[in-house]
Amino acid sequence: MQSPIASLQEQRKRPVYTGWKIVATTSVLWALQSMLWVQGYGNLAVELRNRFDWSKTFLSIVYAATRALGALIGPLHGRAIERRGITTVMRVGAVLTMLGFVGLSQIDNRGEFVVVMIVASLGSSLMGFLTLTTATVRWFERRRARALSIQTMGFAVGGFAGPLLVLGFATIGWRWTVGCAGILLGGAAWLASGRIGRSPDSTDEPMDGLDPETTVGERSAEGVSDDHFTLAEAVRTRAFWMISLGHGSALLVVGASMAHLALYLTEDRGFSAGRAALIAGIVPVFQFLGTAVGGFLGDRVNKRLIAGVAMSAHAVGLLILTWIESSLAIGAFVVLHGMAWGVRGPQMQAIRADYFGTTSFARIMGWSAIVITLGSVSGPLLAGILADSTGNYKLGFTVIACAAFAGTIFWVLATPPKHPNAVG
Repeated sequence: MQSPIASLQEQRKRPVYTGWKIVATTSVLWALQSMLWVQGYGNLAVELRNRFDWSKTFLSIVYAATRALGALIGPLHGRAIERRGITTVMRVGAVLTMLGFVGLSQIDNRGEFVVVMIVASLGSSLMGFLTLTTATVRWFERRRARALSIQTMGFAVGGFAGPLLVLGFATIGWRWTVGCAGILLGGAAWLASGRIGRSPDSTDEPMDGLDPETTVGERSAEGVSDDHFTLAEAVRTRAFWMISLGHGSALLVVGASMAHLALYLTEDRGFSAGRAALIAGIVPVFQFLGTAVGGFLGDRVNKRLIAGVAMSAHAVGLLILTWIESSLAIGAFVVLHGMAWGVRGPQMQAIRADYFGTTSFARIMGWSAIVITLGSVSGPLLAGILADSTGNYKLGFTVIACAAFAGTIFWVLATPPKHPNAVG
């Protein structure tokens, strides 16, 4: 019988599982994209509003339209990943991202802004969420939620680094900052695409990097199975639609806060752009902490329960921010929203892979993105339009919070599907 010390020494000699290397790489890319594009838009919106005096409604429509575009190409995006491979899709996205950001640094009017944002959105979508998530889930099964949580930590770190954009605006100007950011983001994605595009079939490593003997008797989370659904089979299940609608409901709050938190703090609360960016940058700190908790719980606890509780925290946090005018209320929102986002986020992708398998994951996720976008687009639009029409964010934020809270019912109904070919 091997001694514990000998076993530990053997584990230390064992090479790092390729899947974890891919998780680390995607996490870094996700951090850059979060800082410069996803969560950075709110800081850019403040700068553009000050420079060009554009309305919150216009900035909200552009934000929503670019996010909607990423969803509308979701089916084609998923198909391209399966047919052309992750590396090719990422490299096309990298080129478009660089072109879009460099073009954004040169705009002088609304029309130019819309055009370059479309190009940047296409690029960021092709090298972003769906591609990076697909690259990760196919390497994991029992450690899937943990792997996605580590990847998502990059997103949180990128959000925390958001104030660096404001610093760049103040030191070298917003044009130079945006242009350099696009070259950095696109270049990093191009260089990393080869590693991220590797398939588990290219190695002889066991799934999760774990010896099968060590996982005997280990408890799996609800819905984890060896069944692999096709796209046609998945869309016929109730679970596909409930997960999609539940995910979209959560993104009502996420989308609204990313697009409007900095504007809300500067215009409704009278904060400076720097202070607003700092507060918005603290949200990802708690998102980071929540992600660590979600990674631990997701492979052990019912993911639907985690998602439902987190959505309630999103809603409560936004209501507190809206109706209690104090520093403590802002702090409560930062903690509740950030933790809920972090705990919930990785479960959204992990539960799809658990239920439907990984063979057609990219296409299933691509079609699901169309439904999800109803939330990520509706949130910013409602907040911006109602803020312009009423003079503040109270009504818009309240409607969004109530809708998100009502969306918890979708997770109650998102029970594991039965494969059409299952016996019994």
